[in-house]
Amino acid sequence: MIQRQAIFQGTVKLGQVGAMRAYVETTLLPLWQQFDGAQGVRVYFQIEGDRDGPNFPLTLAITYKDADGMAQGLASDARYTSRDLLPAFLDHFFDEVRLLHYVMDVV
Repeated sequence: MIQRQAIFQGTVKLGQVGAMRAYVETTLLPLWQQFDGAQGVRVYFQIEGDRDGPNFPLTLAITYKDADGMAQGLASDARYTSRDLLPAFLDHFFDEVRLLHYVMDVV
């Protein structure tokens, strides 16, 4: 299995953590769960981190059977819908943000 991770590095606007989390849970997560080929979808909200390290307030991890399954997910309508929502999401909830993507082998 493989897992594609989207890691949101940055800072959530003051007083917006709860609203950001609610938006993810009610709007984005249902779309992410509809990605074709997805076998598992996990969302992680940072509680704490290294004092001098980077901040990762949100991480999305979608598990697929293989690269073909991931390709299906990346081509699905739900993926394009969620991607279209991201610019407004990032602008509304984050002071600064960098979106990183990694594909990992799952053992």
